[in-house]
Amino acid sequence: MLFNLKKNAAEVISRIEAEALLRERFRLERFHDLQWEAISAVLKGERVLLIEKTGFGKSLCFQFPALLFDGLTVIFSPLIALMRDQVGKLRELGIAAKCINSNQSPEENLCIIQEAKEGLLKILYIAPERQENSLWLEEVRSMRLSMVVVDEAHCISVWGHDFRPAYRRIVNLVNLLPKGLPVLATTATATKQVEQDIAAQITGKIRVLRGNLLRDNFKLYVIPVGSDDEKLIWLGQNVPKLKGTGVIYTGTVMDTEVISRWFQKLQIPARAYNGRLDPETRIAVEKGLLKNAWKCVVSTNALGMGIDKPDIRFIIHTQFPQSPVHYYQEIGRAGRDGQETVIILLYNPADRELPEAFIEGAKPSAYKYEKVIEALKQDLLDEKELMQAANLRQTQFRVIKADLIELGIIREVTIGKSAKYEFVARSKPFDPKVFEAVKAAKTRDLDAMIEYAECTESRMRFLCNFLGDPTNKDYQNCDNTGLPKHRVTLTPEWIELLEEFHASYFPDLETEHRGTRLVKGVAASFYGVSQVGSAIHRSKYENGGDFPDWLIRLLLKAYRKRYASEQFDLILYIPPTVSGDLVRHLAEKVSTILKIPVLHILAKSRHTLEQKTFENSYLKSGNIAGAFILADTDFVRDKKILLIDDIFDSGATILEAGKYLTESGAAMIAPLVLAKTVGGDRL
Repeated sequence: MLFNLKKNAAEVISRIEAEALLRERFRLERFHDLQWEAISAVLKGERVLLIEKTGFGKSLCFQFPALLFDGLTVIFSPLIALMRDQVGKLRELGIAAKCINSNQSPEENLCIIQEAKEGLLKILYIAPERQENSLWLEEVRSMRLSMVVVDEAHCISVWGHDFRPAYRRIVNLVNLLPKGLPVLATTATATKQVEQDIAAQITGKIRVLRGNLLRDNFKLYVIPVGSDDEKLIWLGQNVPKLKGTGVIYTGTVMDTEVISRWFQKLQIPARAYNGRLDPETRIAVEKGLLKNAWKCVVSTNALGMGIDKPDIRFIIHTQFPQSPVHYYQEIGRAGRDGQETVIILLYNPADRELPEAFIEGAKPSAYKYEKVIEALKQDLLDEKELMQAANLRQTQFRVIKADLIELGIIREVTIGKSAKYEFVARSKPFDPKVFEAVKAAKTRDLDAMIEYAECTESRMRFLCNFLGDPTNKDYQNCDNTGLPKHRVTLTPEWIELLEEFHASYFPDLETEHRGTRLVKGVAASFYGVSQVGSAIHRSKYENGGDFPDWLIRLLLKAYRKRYASEQFDLILYIPPTVSGDLVRHLAEKVSTILKIPVLHILAKSRHTLEQKTFENSYLKSGNIAGAFILADTDFVRDKKILLIDDIFDSGATILEAGKYLTESGAAMIAPLVLAKTVGGDRL
């Protein structure tokens, strides 16, 4: 590996000279004091950890010195959108910058690597996961490095709010660098514990620069709500009154769909955004937000990182995040122009269940680690086989895999063209104490988020203290320190509007599948919306009798909205696992009302377990594979079939039934269910 240890840059350029160059090359007037302190340090070859709020200008602290070094500055960043944005701006300024990421073709990435080796670039952005690529590891040895930057450095620490195992491999690279080659780690959010962990991992003498996290322009409110319906009513009443455009953060993909559809009914311009959108749609929504095309974007936390919009005027959370660190980072995306910005949390203590599930997913139980280890002691297994053996969701498995590889307990091996995993003989026994400590710390952070919502002191001071920036400033910028308290106001008109919405919004079921005659299905509601979930649960698990008539009426409305123009030949229903005759009776009632004959001919050829007992789609599919049988296939040949079930989760059951009915000669299979769940490891 080649290095450019040009250490005299700081000796030959003063702040006055640097700011003249800043105006010339970056079209900016001056540095903030802490910016210049960080730049001076890296120009002297120091290792620096810079903790500063969003919008401070941390990127300038590595982009500017990169110009003064002879060699290449490599910036590790997890945010493809941010990479693209910064590279575009640098190139507009005439600075040779490019990025390597998974959205580009292998050929394009190879060309960029070659340019870096030939010294044609000043700045190269790259995703941390690239450290797993053997070609990159080989090629970087031929690059003339001047500086290494670790952006979003909190991802290095298991105590951080967004730990990523790939960041550990950056640390390995950093620790190979010679003394005197500058390293800059930057983050907007790091508690004292995370700060100490990052500093310990980036070995050698490291200077920690921590800025002031106070956001004077924020107006902080917490509004108590008793249900999701109350959230919808408050949003409908108040979002149109807020100045400018903003972001509404939700906890689930389902919430983005429900709230954006609710706004559509109220004629509030809004768009949903979540990780399930295709790249083109996501980019279109991002561009629309930048251009103020809508009042707001309703999003999971997938939106925000890398979005350079300084004038977001409000941020509303409908679900409290996992910690004050998460919260500060998400609200920090707003008001970066310094103008007054409204920050609102709609708080229901019962919402705790969702962040607890996220914490469990981030660090699975020790029992699940042991299941993976025991499975690999028996045989070499690939990812799919391990997920099946240990009954794990893909997200859980990948966390466990990364942890066990880092501990040296398992390793990845290549068999032919396939990646498999094996147990490392004579490795140290798995000690769950570290992971249990991490999970306990995250639970304490969640408790702190609830403390924030329920506190009576300054909310800004609470956040600053939690993030390691204690202050005695007399804040007057929240509903505990002079701003008015807000409550939900329920009126007959708004309750009626919401009831109309629930009675007219029917979630799609993405059931179309190549090789089958399944069409897009429809559900009467989401499982968690209004009283639907509790009504289904009472009938299925509490001996509550048949599904109530109001739920059947809602199902029929969904049917008429989706299938009004279709002429069905017959109704079939999914045979039950545990719910007795509930679905049969449901199908019979629908048959009577629609005057479509129902046939009791679809059965199971073998015993199956409840799908909810399985964590991943492989096991759900295996549980139901080949399990259906018809008394006589002649009944379905060339027929259009309405297929009824109670709950749609992963879709594995509907898909398997659709495959079987297609093979049996059905002309069309149209799924109709009572409720679609929030989750489900989609096929």
